[in-house]
Amino acid sequence: MYRVKEIFYTLQGEGSHAGRPSVFCRFTSCNLWTGREKDRHRAICQFCDTDFVGTDGPGGGRFRTAVDLAAAVAKTWQGQSHPRSRPYVVCTGGEPLLQLDAEALDALHAEGFEVAIETNGTRPAPDGIDWICVSPKAGTELVLISGNDLKLVYPQVGAEPERFEDLDFTRFMLQPMDGPDLVANTQAAVEYCLEHPQWHLSVQTHKTLGIR
Repeated sequence: MYRVKEIFYTLQGEGSHAGRPSVFCRFTSCNLWTGREKDRHRAICQFCDTDFVGTDGPGGGRFRTAVDLAAAVAKTWQGQSHPRSRPYVVCTGGEPLLQLDAEALDALHAEGFEVAIETNGTRPAPDGIDWICVSPKAGTELVLISGNDLKLVYPQVGAEPERFEDLDFTRFMLQPMDGPDLVANTQAAVEYCLEHPQWHLSVQTHKTLGIR
């Protein structure tokens, strides 16, 4: 059984694939926070801005099999077929690796999708994921220490950039922490990237564009 908050078609808003048409498959549950505001103060990750509680979002539900889940994702894809384009699904959460398994990955591949995950990196991943983006959180131990993007929300006390830049990732990205200090955090991230050019800036373009 796969429990999914929502499945929707949009543009990827951040990271190396910003601007790419994508189906987002948002799984319920996370191992760093319950998702309920009453528990935020004692969560390991206290700055999450995503609703991943329940299965009541657009396209959400409980899917009995991996084939059922993949069919729902395929139904949501709206892009036209083109030799330069492969359907792309971003498995996110919550924490997708609490649920995404080899069966689901195989079923999504069978539907023709390139499969990406956005994960906190504290859980092992099945083999064969096409794009891995790890977003480390302070106070956790990374299990996934290689992949494509390492996207660090900045600043985090206890999760400074230099702690991660020797890991086996293709690109290292700083993403300003949203919230009341966004302007100051953005300026700090810009200055850090300018001084340490091994880091690239990631901004949440979907929020600027007013899309999901």
